[in-house]
Amino acid sequence: MLSRSLIVTLLCGGLVLVAWSCRGQEEGAETGEMPAAEAMQEVAPPDTTGAAVWEYLEAVDYTASWELWPEKGELYMGQEPHGALLTTYLNPAAYEAVTGMAGSMPVGAIIVKENYMPDSTLAAITIMYKVAGYDPDNNDWYWVKRLADGTIEVEGRGAGCIACHTAQRDNDFVFTGPLGGGEMGEM
Repeated sequence: MLSRSLIVTLLCGGLVLVAWSCRGQEEGAETGEMPAAEAMQEVAPPDTTGAAVWEYLEAVDYTASWELWPEKGELYMGQEPHGALLTTYLNPAAYEAVTGMAGSMPVGAIIVKENYMPDSTLAAITIMYKVAGYDPDNNDWYWVKRLADGTIEVEGRGAGCIACHTAQRDNDFVFTGPLGGGEMGEM
């Protein structure tokens, strides 16, 4: 039979563990955030469907956890077909390629471009996602265009996307800024 003092000790120890565990949970709840790198590690990369890509972007909360394209900021001047104003987000792999002047984007890189009308109303979100072996003729880019109402207008090997972005083949099909060396057009 357990002595009274041993029972009290065990109960107090259990309460301390419960209190410590709850404190750790409350601290995370106070900030309401998980570090971006941890949040993204817990979410598997998307497959090649527009719905899966969008679900992934929502799961990682790209607007809160990813970097903006360096030196562009929010609502910078854009051009058709993307919109009068643009905001471009980069996942960590893409951001590292841009800031490191890598010359091309690595597999897993994702570029999200929010396309706005002149009055700053969201028109669409266009996405470039580099998937190993997806489309070798076009540097393995998977394309998505999601309208403001949630409709997926383009997904996959977007003919219009490829036709336009081929002009930047030497910059890994990317218009927003140079990835390292070579000439680059504007868009």
